[in-house]
Amino acid sequence: MARKWGSAHQVLQVICIRWRLDLRDDIRIVYDYPDVFPDELPGMPPDRDIEFLIEFLPGTAPIAMRQYRMAPIEHEEYPLSRIDDLFDQLQGACVFSKIDLRSGYHQLKIRLSDISKTAFTTKYGLYEYTVMSFGLTNAPAYFTQPMNSVFMDYLDKFVVVFIDDILIYFKTEAEHEEHLRLVLQRLREHKLYAKFSKCEFWIDEVRFLGHVVSKRGIAVDPSKVSTVTNWKVLEIPKEVHGFLGLAGYYRRFIENFSRIAKPMISLLEKDAEFRWTNAQQAAFDELKKRLTTAPVLTLPDQQKKFIVYCDASRDGLGCVLMQEGKVIAYASRQLRKHELNYPTHDLSGARTEDLASLFRCEIYTDHMSLKYIFTQNELNMRQRRWLELIKDYDMEIHYHPGKANVVADALSRKGYANMALGFMMPHELCEEFERLSLDFLYHTTAAAFEAEPILEQEIREHQKNDHKLQEIREICVPNVDSIRKLILSEAYDTAYSIHPGSTKIYYDLKERFWRYGMKRAVAKYVAICDTCQRVKAEHQRPAGLLLPLKVPEWKWEEITMDFIMGLPLVDRLTKIAHFIPVNTTYSGAKLAELCISRIVCLHGIPKRIISDRGSQFTSRFWEQLHNSFDTKLRFSTAYHPQTNGQTERTNQILEDMLRACAIQYGTSWDKCLLYAEFFYNNSYQASLKKSPFEALYGKRCRTPLFWNQTGEKQVFGPDIIQDAEQQLRIVQKNLRAAQSRQRSYADVRRRDLSFKVDNHVYLKLSSMRGIHRFNMKEKLAPRYIGPFKILEKKGEIAYRLELPPSLSGVHDVFHVSQLKKCLRVPEEQAPLERLEVQEDLTYTKHLVKILDTSERNTRNKNIKMCHVQWSHHTEAEAT
Repeated sequence: MARKWGSAHQVLQVICIRWRLDLRDDIRIVYDYPDVFPDELPGMPPDRDIEFLIEFLPGTAPIAMRQYRMAPIEHEEYPLSRIDDLFDQLQGACVFSKIDLRSGYHQLKIRLSDISKTAFTTKYGLYEYTVMSFGLTNAPAYFTQPMNSVFMDYLDKFVVVFIDDILIYFKTEAEHEEHLRLVLQRLREHKLYAKFSKCEFWIDEVRFLGHVVSKRGIAVDPSKVSTVTNWKVLEIPKEVHGFLGLAGYYRRFIENFSRIAKPMISLLEKDAEFRWTNAQQAAFDELKKRLTTAPVLTLPDQQKKFIVYCDASRDGLGCVLMQEGKVIAYASRQLRKHELNYPTHDLSGARTEDLASLFRCEIYTDHMSLKYIFTQNELNMRQRRWLELIKDYDMEIHYHPGKANVVADALSRKGYANMALGFMMPHELCEEFERLSLDFLYHTTAAAFEAEPILEQEIREHQKNDHKLQEIREICVPNVDSIRKLILSEAYDTAYSIHPGSTKIYYDLKERFWRYGMKRAVAKYVAICDTCQRVKAEHQRPAGLLLPLKVPEWKWEEITMDFIMGLPLVDRLTKIAHFIPVNTTYSGAKLAELCISRIVCLHGIPKRIISDRGSQFTSRFWEQLHNSFDTKLRFSTAYHPQTNGQTERTNQILEDMLRACAIQYGTSWDKCLLYAEFFYNNSYQASLKKSPFEALYGKRCRTPLFWNQTGEKQVFGPDIIQDAEQQLRIVQKNLRAAQSRQRSYADVRRRDLSFKVDNHVYLKLSSMRGIHRFNMKEKLAPRYIGPFKILEKKGEIAYRLELPPSLSGVHDVFHVSQLKKCLRVPEEQAPLERLEVQEDLTYTKHLVKILDTSERNTRNKNIKMCHVQWSHHTEAEAT
């Protein structure tokens, strides 16, 4: 509405509101609200909480320009709703109603002090707006505020508002009836009026913001894109901008959008010459075709998991957002100039950065290293910036091989014609072939067809005179399995090759032969070779991540023990140790007597004892004794001493101390055990951050180095208990921190490896000095035996194997570090009966004869030396 300046007359406008008794009376709910749908606005809008403001910089000159050029001091920051966010709310809706306000901007007043700023002149005089007009800066943002305020408690539940368009949606008609009544009542209360001719009610398919929404999904509005078929050739950059703007609005429906539009976008680059070539015309025609044949996309369900398949190449970045195998949206973009210099892994990182801001999802990429970006230690500055961005988003990255990633691969890669698959037969021609009973051949090559003898002879004559063919020295290997296997066998496992490895054999064959996929075939042949799997060393990090034992709850509940020069008994909580002199010939009864006198009598019966699988610890007497004590025996995994790492470390310290005593004092080792035990229990432990004695008793031990006066201290019973519990919690906390620190250090140098039940694996043999295996010299013996079948998974990092009768004395549970995956089970395996396998997976040499004797004089005694020849060794190899 506008008012005239300087008029002596007051113009009164009489608006006659005529309620049309036509279609309005036939629509449920709507006929109860005729005042919401007037033919014209009834007059000035009521006062609302928000009025339109026009602010200028102080001292601004009189306005002499069009209204849309009038810029305020600062643009209103109230955001308009994202269109894709609005559509995402409509998932599952089946019934729709759409309401469009009548001259919506005219239903919002302009602030009284700003009315003069809208003045304009006509031949009838000067006028100014009293309500908000179209074309003013910030008008959409200002109008959105009162609309959202009116429907605040309905938004994102059953109402979508975009400026002056209102969409009511729900899954059932009963609920929709109630919601429609609420919306119309709210319009009546706030005196907001709608244009009935532009409204739609109780429909199952609605046109909204250039799209068609239904329960099947979302599609392009045909009425919006139907005119593009008649769009003429673009002649200036402005027309290209306009067309790409329309196409870009619907780019979520267009697969390969960035690649298709690339020739047209190049015309808009700075200082680019505008030349419309065949490439631009092809892109123009393809986009018009894609717009008019756009698919129906599924609306996303926020309660279900999203999956994104992404890919990156030099032609662009692309991805597909999917849910339950259905496409929700396509997304792609071209590379920026600086991104053309990125290496491959950084291109994949750039794609992930874009996805982080677009979707919350699981990402599938064909670049394997991107999967480990969250745990990778070394990153360049660009990757670190990306990591800072994406770590705040809820996403998971998975590896998807490039061949399987066909969904996104097409978004970023160039298309190439494939004559066998891409050739489309006309429908009439297919019907004619069908009538003639002709078959189609796919995936065939020219070599598969038989040529006529005369034609074949002519081809051979021409090939003899072809200089380019004469320069080719490689022999083309035909697609015959027997010939290909024969070539690989001759080049790899004969006396003239002796298993050189995949890289060496590939380059040797490459000089003389050619076949499709030869490198991959060579690598596969070498990988499944049984001899290579048994004799070749693994040049990888050790398998099996560190899995620390649980920290005990109380002192001397869990102890560890092992046989060495003495018998170390160590408490797992306080690390206090007892070193008992024993002999390896002690029986289980003698060992039990020592355990009772040195452990049970001093510290009580332990709940658990951890040891290796020595015969003393696995004897029936030892087992029955601890069953009567209700003590559980825990044995370390076979041939994996790291399970009982605490005792192994204590053994190492004890050996070092005994060596030092023997050198310095020259006494027997058993006489030094008491002093070694005293020093060990009173020395600082890094994991405890105190000595074992202090961890056990709560105070330091009096030693010649730490001497203090003894006295009486008045401590009450509750204080003693509280202090002991506090000391225990500190010890447990320090141990857990030490375990976590140790695990973080150890896992860096290890790799995760797992197998499945019924898989076959090779078993690693002991590599001990002086061991004779497979009737060969020690260094020439195989490193692995097997393969053996996995029967059961024990815990997280151990497996039970199906061992042959010849290995019945070997414990059948092994740590994952002792196993290697078998890629192919050989038809024939080396018999183990003739290998004389011992229980510790070693093979013993046999003495043949003594060649010579001598004596070695030391400071304390004389040692007799013998020069011995072993079985299957020559005299020159005697030791």
